[in-house]
Amino acid sequence: MHKVSRIAVLIFVIGIHVSFTLPEKEKIQWISFEALAEQYKLNPKPIIIDVYTTWCGWCKVMDNTTYANAELSQYVNEKYYAVKLNAETKSSIIFNGKKYNYNPNYRVNELTLYLTGGNLSFPHTVLLAGSDAQPAPLPGYLKPRQLEGPIKFYGERADSIGTFVSFNSKLHKKW
Repeated sequence: MHKVSRIAVLIFVIGIHVSFTLPEKEKIQWISFEALAEQYKLNPKPIIIDVYTTWCGWCKVMDNTTYANAELSQYVNEKYYAVKLNAETKSSIIFNGKKYNYNPNYRVNELTLYLTGGNLSFPHTVLLAGSDAQPAPLPGYLKPRQLEGPIKFYGERADSIGTFVSFNSKLHKKW
């Protein structure tokens, strides 16, 4: 009888724990530039690059709010390759067959200069319709609702059939 009571209590405690444990939020699956090169060859899709610095407070806020948004994360994971780029990395990066090195004059990696068009404000979200496409840089902290239109424009491949302005005016934002 005592053994049965212990088992019943254990089952009850486990049941309570499971019922009150919140499901883990979906997180963006960030990959490296090396993984991007390999995966893109097999399955081309748009690319989102989070250009950040370690000292940037708004970059951390964007990680904890915008990129933590469940709907945005799920959409990015489904439709994009997501890459983080520390703007100040001194490591060489190979992207789209070209090697980018640290530029001591600007104190950033040359890939940062290319992707942001030389606008060195952070955070910077860069969208690419494809690996060889013209970067679409979006500077500053962006809330999920502000990022929804641009992300869906490339994610739905609307860039091949019309303008962003036309697409965005018809978009019913949900995030």
